[in-house]
This record gives sequence, structure tokens and C-alpha cells, in this order.
Amino acid sequence: MASTRPELEVVEYHHYFPHGVYRILASGTSAFIGQVDDSTVLKYPLERFGDATRLEHEHQLLHVVGHHDRIIAQKGLTGDGLYLEYAANGSILDFLLEPEHATITLQQRVTWCREVVEAVVHVHSKRVIHCDINPTNILLDENLDIKLADFQGCHVAENGELLLPALVGEPCRYFCPREDEFEANQETDLFALGSTIHFIVTGEEVFSDIIPGEYGWDDKVKSRFASGAFPNDKHACSSITRKCWTRHYKSASEVLQDIRQVEQLHTV
Repeated sequence: MASTRPELEVVEYHHYFPHGVYRILASGTSAFIGQVDDSTVLKYPLERFGDATRLEHEHQLLHVVGHHDRIIAQKGLTGDGLYLEYAANGSILDFLLEPEHATITLQQRVTWCREVVEAVVHVHSKRVIHCDINPTNILLDENLDIKLADFQGCHVAENGELLLPALVGEPCRYFCPREDEFEANQETDLFALGSTIHFIVTGEEVFSDIIPGEYGWDDKVKSRFASGAFPNDKHACSSITRKCWTRHYKSASEVLQDIRQVEQLHTV
């Protein structure tokens, strides 16, 4: 008897516009991003009156993190959703994949890497683990400066007590192999940071020969990382990315020290 695959449930979400939102910029797995004005967006549930747990979680984490030039600013949580700073140039993933941006200089790319690391240094100083560092969550403002966004990670007390558990984990190309896949700490963030730096500098995600969507593609990525078969691309930050993947770094501050040295070498 031939085996049959269970049918996938298709869920349709229809656009709607809370008060003040005049266009939808993007949508994710749980929320729309709608523009309110030239400096503000509203992040709100995919369904009207839908679950706002993730928005409340992000609001709490951003309150803990506080203001920083490299962190997307929150502007308040209401019944409609979470108001956030608008990053005019979208994600660095989409930005760098645009054909006209293929010639972005190495100097600019290394500067972006340094700015991302600055964001992570600040986040970790507040005992927050982002848990989803990747190019889709790194935004560019009108000045092409970095803004780390989409905070769904965890908050840990000084004694190690988990104050706020994470709601997400990294995509497979940014996921640090570990026995407990739900474990998150600074080193797992730094592993994801390594893959992020690789993308910013090279314009390609790690293991670009593995095509997403092909059968077992995610298992292939995980297998390479687990066996220590890291990308061997030679680029300005290749020693830094390898140190991130091999857990050589114990803090984001150590990464920042190294990235600043690389930046000095490529400053015109």
C-alpha cells in the first residue's frame, strides 16, 4: 500500500490596516509591519485581535535593552501593536541582494559588521540573548547605519535564572550545534554572528552550494556545522567568522576588538 503524506493546512491571512497605518511594508510568521509615518512603523498580529504574545515579549526585551544607536527603538505598546522606529532601507539581506548593491565596498561591509557587533555587545551587557541574529533581522536606516531588530530572545538574571524565555531560535545556517537545541547563551549568539558577518562581507550565505528547499537541505547544513566543516572562503573577516563558529570567542567584546583591527586595515 502506497504511503500518503498528510495534507498541509493552508492558512490565509488578509491585509488589514490598524488606525494610522497607511501601507504594509512586510510580513513575517506572526506579524505585519505597517508604516505610520516617516519615522515610525507598527508591528501588529497577522489576524485582527490575534495573539500579541510575541509583541509583548519584544516590548519587554527592548525595555530591558534600552536605547542604543545600533538597536531599533521602540515607541510604545498599545492595543493595536508595537510601535517601532522605521528603518528606511529595510533588511541588510534584501539590500545586499539587490543587483545594484553588488559593488558595495569592502570598507562599507566591514563597517556594517562592526556596527552589528556593537549592537550585540550592548545586548549582551544587559544579559539579553537575541537568539535570532541573521541578516533578515539587521536593518539599515536612512543613513545606512545598522539597527538590530526583532527581539524574541531571552533575558537572564546575574545568577543565571531565566527571567524571560526565548520564543525563537536561529535558522539552520545561523544555528550553533548543541545537544539541547533550546539552549541559548552568548556563544550561540556569537555563532550566528559569524554566519551573519560571512554574509555581509561575501554577499552569500554560508554553504551557498546547498539550495534551500531541496530535500534534506537543512540537515546538510546542520551536518556540516556539526562535523566542523566550516566554509573555507578567504575574505577580510574569515578569521573572525571561524573563531565565532569554533566558539573561540567568549564575549562579543572580543569580536569587536578584532573587527576594529580589520576595519583599520581597510579604512581609506
